[in-house]
Amino acid sequence: MKSVGMGLTALGIWLAAGLGAAWAQDVAPAAAEAAAEAPAVSPEMFTTNNLWMMVATFLVFIMHLGFATVESGLTRAKNTVNILFKNTLIPAIGLLTYALIGFGLMYQGDWAIPGWLRLGGGVGTDAAGLTSAYNAGYTYWTDFLFQGMFAATAATIVSGAVAERVKLGSFLIFSTIYVAIGYPIAGSWVWGGGWLADLNFHDFAGSTLVHSVGGWGALAGALLLGPRIGKYVNGGIRPIMGHNMPMVVTGVFLLWLGWFGFNGGSVLSADAGAVSFVLVTTSLAAAAGIVTSMLTSWGLQKKPDLTMVLNGCLAGLVGITADADCVSVPAAVFIGAIAGVLVVLAVMGLDKLKIDDPVGAISVHLACGIWGTLAVGLFSANPDFTLKTQALGVLAYGAFCFPLCLAIFAALKYTLGLRVSRAEEIGGLDVGEHGMEAYPDFQGFLTK
Repeated sequence: MKSVGMGLTALGIWLAAGLGAAWAQDVAPAAAEAAAEAPAVSPEMFTTNNLWMMVATFLVFIMHLGFATVESGLTRAKNTVNILFKNTLIPAIGLLTYALIGFGLMYQGDWAIPGWLRLGGGVGTDAAGLTSAYNAGYTYWTDFLFQGMFAATAATIVSGAVAERVKLGSFLIFSTIYVAIGYPIAGSWVWGGGWLADLNFHDFAGSTLVHSVGGWGALAGALLLGPRIGKYVNGGIRPIMGHNMPMVVTGVFLLWLGWFGFNGGSVLSADAGAVSFVLVTTSLAAAAGIVTSMLTSWGLQKKPDLTMVLNGCLAGLVGITADADCVSVPAAVFIGAIAGVLVVLAVMGLDKLKIDDPVGAISVHLACGIWGTLAVGLFSANPDFTLKTQALGVLAYGAFCFPLCLAIFAALKYTLGLRVSRAEEIGGLDVGEHGMEAYPDFQGFLTK
């Protein structure tokens, strides 16, 4: 634990030093270039656009509460403090690292390596230079905050797949490295105007750029950690039930609400027609995912499974995230419906392969993220968005993200350690890692 603590302290010092150096610079950022190219809009329209982008940012922020409650509810009571702790730290790590290096790394062109962060130029600069002149849709600062929320989401996805057995310090170090470097490099290929953008690869709001980036990390972590104690016994699969289904339902509805900002905000303006269309395709895909996951799980398991239905909702949302702007309403329903079937089959398939994912993160975010990305090439009316290019993008992200995550997790495994001890896992990470319990009376009741 001492070595892990020293590692986290070093990361904290790096962040603090980097932020201090960056803000000390008085370098005008790329905002000046964007200002010269931004089309003129009326002050009223600019304010309306920016207001919607800020509201969308707030909605994406609330998704982190949704992830926290879903992950906590789907796991056991003895690990609740640990999971809530991780999900509290991840947005903080995501925002700080995105400010330090991620924002500049992601939006400085194909493979460009920046010095320090772009935000440093804002110090001492006239506010008008970074607001109304920056973009027709939103201010420089709104752009940073909205994109920073997306960055933090990728690490949150990994958290669920490694829950109940990963060392807290090692996970936080992984999250810091992956969000600071891996996510923005991958994001620069498309949203930063990189090589995949030049090929017309389309990912509207992040089925691949956010969800599969997190999903590849989730798969790498689950493989290197191995299954939880007692999950696979004597060649069979032993279900490990979550402790709080009301919490899971609350979290899923928070995520669905947040997706209105996740997808709706990705219009990057308050254009009434575009935003309303995206919200309709998003909602219908989620609804279709719920229905088909119910039918699939009920048919295969002979009983309706609430957890499958809830993951079906998220599967539909992930599936439509790449294409909410470019497919028809019937196609959106079909995409969500296929995602609902796919997530059930993926959860069952991973169990047969003995890959333990306590919350279904790999099935929801990786499997359905890939499906949604490919669906752009299948259903988009835009002839520039081809299945070949979409498949190339999927392969490129897998080839970059999966080995990177394996390397980071492996380095942690053989240095600081990746998995808690057997005694800590059996006793619960709340006591082992934090010295506290989420439900002290409830825990006591269970031991009597």
